[in-house]
Amino acid sequence: MTAPGRNNPGIGGTASEPSEAVATPDYGLRRNVLGPLESVAQSISTMAPTASAAMTVPLVFASAGNGTWLAYLIATICTMPVALCVARFARESTSPGSLYTYTTSSLPPVLGSVAAWSLLVAYVATGVSVVGGFIHYANVVLGEFFGLSSAAAPLAIAAVAVSVWFAYRDVKVSASLMLYVEIASVVSISTVFGLLLWHHGLHVDSAQVALRGIHFSGVRLAVVLAMFSFAGFESATTLGEEVRDPLRTIPRSIIQSALISGLFFITASYVEVLGFPASAGTLDQSDAPMTVLATAAGVGPLGRFIDVGVMVTMLACTLACITAAARVLMLMGHNGLAPRRMGATHPRNRTPYKAVVAIGGVTFVLAIALVAGHVSGETIYDWMGSLAVYGFVTVYALVAVALPVFLRQRGRPIAGAVVLAALSVLAMALVLEGTLYPVPDPPKNRLPYYFLLFLVVAAGWNEKNRRGSGAARA
Repeated sequence: MTAPGRNNPGIGGTASEPSEAVATPDYGLRRNVLGPLESVAQSISTMAPTASAAMTVPLVFASAGNGTWLAYLIATICTMPVALCVARFARESTSPGSLYTYTTSSLPPVLGSVAAWSLLVAYVATGVSVVGGFIHYANVVLGEFFGLSSAAAPLAIAAVAVSVWFAYRDVKVSASLMLYVEIASVVSISTVFGLLLWHHGLHVDSAQVALRGIHFSGVRLAVVLAMFSFAGFESATTLGEEVRDPLRTIPRSIIQSALISGLFFITASYVEVLGFPASAGTLDQSDAPMTVLATAAGVGPLGRFIDVGVMVTMLACTLACITAAARVLMLMGHNGLAPRRMGATHPRNRTPYKAVVAIGGVTFVLAIALVAGHVSGETIYDWMGSLAVYGFVTVYALVAVALPVFLRQRGRPIAGAVVLAALSVLAMALVLEGTLYPVPDPPKNRLPYYFLLFLVVAAGWNEKNRRGSGAARA
């Protein structure tokens, strides 16, 4: 930590030491127990690249066709300025509230409330989404290995229960588990991709490069789904108190997670479209596209291993979402935006156990409600992933707006931050516009209005309570 005024470059600059941290109270979490790998693991696991390769890329293909790689390229370009904004904030603050804290540090309280609830909705919706993915892939694995299938409800219960148990017990064990699962799965998928490229020869797929047969309205809609692949890249910031040397480690984790995952997604989308055999139908119609691709690459048994990895990755992503959401809810409890008891930490485990149980309960109720409505796991993944995007886009835009205000308050140069903030807000506006036109099919066409109504009610309730508390103190 530096003294005030020392080594404080503007956006895009470098420094040998991080900036002076914003002072944060002790929230009762374990300090300095996580290293750089666990920090990256939190963000990577929330993004779940393996899940995106197996489920999101086919959904993007359904809208974009040969433009799938382009949708992911656009999504990567839209994500990077936001990642730079978040990383700049992460050099200043180690609060577990992450993006919510960044907005409240410089924007009016009502916008801080909007950011908090948007982020909470985003993490919870992502958690429910990957519970749906777990349901789907658990049945794929049961069918491949045992010729069996399971009802959706027991699988949903198992996914949430296991995730809550790990999040409740030990953050270090949770982070390590997520890291190893994701590494093994990504390496296996990358092996299949390499073999597919070798079999097809080192040539460019002219149909994809020329964007043959695509409609740009479909690409615009596909960008929204592609953005879901990046959702949660910033979740390492929720571990601010628990990471060693957080002012260095977390900003690097954010940039690395967004950039490396973006390259992986672009490659995955290109290779999957290139290598998916016509005899197996279309990419978006396959229940287990990685198995089909592995067979086409001549390593069919590896496809089954990847499907197991995808199933476990869905579980790890559920855990990552509950871990991140619980820490946001914990800080909201401390700040009066949620019940005060949500701010409690376990005396032995040093985890926000009440918030973990609350988030797990909400995730469980939403997942079971959808299952009871006979919604398939794939559809749960699609619907709830789309809802999560609204939360992430909203909070990303607010963080971008907050950055130059925050730096100006601290007497830092803001010219670069203003440009970066403008690019970030424009990128998020373009993503949001793609969700509204062309109008998607029901019920996804109603999701933005449900989300907006929830924000109005939640932020209005918080603002009423805040003014009531202020009047009482006066």
